[in-house]
Amino acid sequence: MLSDLLGLARPLEILDIGANPIDADRPYAPLLEAGLGRLTGFEPQADICAQLQRDAGSHERYLPYAIGDGSVRTFRQTHFSGLSSFLRPDPRALDTFETFRDNARVVAEIEMPTVRLDDLPEIEHVDFLKIDVQGAELAVLESAAIKLAGAVAIQTELSFVSLYEGQPGLGELDTCLRRMGFIPHCFIAIKNCIVSPLVLNNDARYALRQLLEADIVYVRDFIRPETLTDNQLRALAVVMDYCYQSVDLSLRCVYVLESRGAVAKGASEAYLEHLNRHVLPGFTTPPLPIDDSAGDG
Repeated sequence: MLSDLLGLARPLEILDIGANPIDADRPYAPLLEAGLGRLTGFEPQADICAQLQRDAGSHERYLPYAIGDGSVRTFRQTHFSGLSSFLRPDPRALDTFETFRDNARVVAEIEMPTVRLDDLPEIEHVDFLKIDVQGAELAVLESAAIKLAGAVAIQTELSFVSLYEGQPGLGELDTCLRRMGFIPHCFIAIKNCIVSPLVLNNDARYALRQLLEADIVYVRDFIRPETLTDNQLRALAVVMDYCYQSVDLSLRCVYVLESRGAVAKGASEAYLEHLNRHVLPGFTTPPLPIDDSAGDG
């Protein structure tokens, strides 16, 4: 319904950097299922990339590149593939969090070239980026300033404590993303861990209070709509609705577009009516105010 109101000019271009399917977290899946997005996934572990390529849907492709700063780096494969990284696991941190001690054991080291995302001719546009690269997130972002100039949403993993030697902290990641024009939107998952040597119920994965990692979504700074083009507002509205059910932000985008005359008059009321019927039953939503300054530029 929303995509019909907005009139997307093309399918949204989605990147998944570190596409190893260690869990079912594919937030962009609804876009692929609706035919509203095209996915390019990157996975440098050859066997995993080959499996992804075999299982790829009609709107998916997977490339075997390691995205980074363009240098040759040592890739450390771990016992559990989801912890493999260009950074070396920090033995002090792994000793502190027993659940990672065996999983992060390095089983192979491979010299591997990395590729800057900005240098890849296969990528022309990026609307939505998902990153899960075990501590190398900052290197990915710094390699992609040009390609990400048009992006509207980034889901990334960040660490509250460092599991890898030399791993950038959450402050460095947040500073980089804000400098690129993004602000935090929501946490998708917050991972806690138990501090060794305590173990509960004979399960080292049983967590208490200690923050470890989180999956967080950053969005283009919609508080300053004059910095977003019409197409970026369309893309942001669709990603927030289909992937995160952040319908308030989607409605704001439609409202700004209507104030600009970029969508049909009444589009925001039509979307609100759809939400009242299908998404927000039981809530009271008064009529939208008329504010021609909402887009303001």
